Amino acid sequence: MAEKILEVKNLKKHFNVGKNKVLKAVDDVSFYIEKGETLGLVGESGCGKTTCGRTVIGLYEKTDGEIYLNGKPLKNKSLKDRKEKARIAQMIFQDPYASLNTRMTVGDIIAEGIDIHKLYKEKEREERVYELLNLVGLNKSHASRFPHEFSGGQRQRIGIARALAVEPQFIVCDEPISALDVSIQAQVVNLLIDLQNKLGLTYLFIAHDLSMVRHISDRVGVMYLGNLIELSPSDELYKNPLHPYSKLLLSAIPSMRGEKRNKVKIEGEVGNPMEDYKGCKFANRCSYCMDKCLKEIPRLKEVGNKQFVACHLY
Repeated sequence: MAEKILEVKNLKKHFNVGKNKVLKAVDDVSFYIEKGETLGLVGESGCGKTTCGRTVIGLYEKTDGEIYLNGKPLKNKSLKDRKEKARIAQMIFQDPYASLNTRMTVGDIIAEGIDIHKLYKEKEREERVYELLNLVGLNKSHASRFPHEFSGGQRQRIGIARALAVEPQFIVCDEPISALDVSIQAQVVNLLIDLQNKLGLTYLFIAHDLSMVRHISDRVGVMYLGNLIELSPSDELYKNPLHPYSKLLLSAIPSMRGEKRNKVKIEGEVGNPMEDYKGCKFANRCSYCMDKCLKEIPRLKEVGNKQFVACHLY
């Protein structure tokens, strides 16, 4: 079995949103990512996938559960802990416009991590910045420019270069293509794949675009209202989805080249993440709902072909 670079056990991230009200954004999620692998994380808006990624990387303090990077528990207690974590794990943000400091040059943005960790000095620092720009498809003349002088796709390349500056092993890609033009999305995804092959990177790839997730991911996890409801090898999930919600998501992908997909009908509204559920959170929208679904919470279990599903049908 390959080495696990990330392991998440019973992760919870809850937010206090008012008097006696708790938003359960991530609620008892467990998974692992092996070295060199890409795990895709999908689900509709508000399902908790971005919160999960931000909690894993340490931007949010977890409510409960355990997170291990390279077998060591992730701690966020001191500056030393955070710096050690940052050398291993970095993040590419969703918004290429808001994630870059408009008052800094591109060279200084990319070199910020290098300076904090004191990795290179003077001439070596400058050469490293040029090397990173070249690696993401830009050139050294871009180092002296400011973010507003670039397109969305170019800004995202700058964000990727910044994430690579401290030579991380693991990167959380938080919907890195959703704010880009369709014509640019494939270029950025192909760049991420090339960088993974060259540098041996490991990704947690969070996205809405299921066809793009299939292109980049080795395995895919499906989230619904803070829970991981299915986890499968990418090809297996797309050929044979198990959970009714996974079937719903996949049926919504536009058909290409005459492909036939069975459209899944759905009724009911998305549940409330602040509600305490006694059973399955998808029960009110599921055409397969049984009495057991309303009374007992389904747990993620392996059902064959390395597929895991949280559903009482299995």
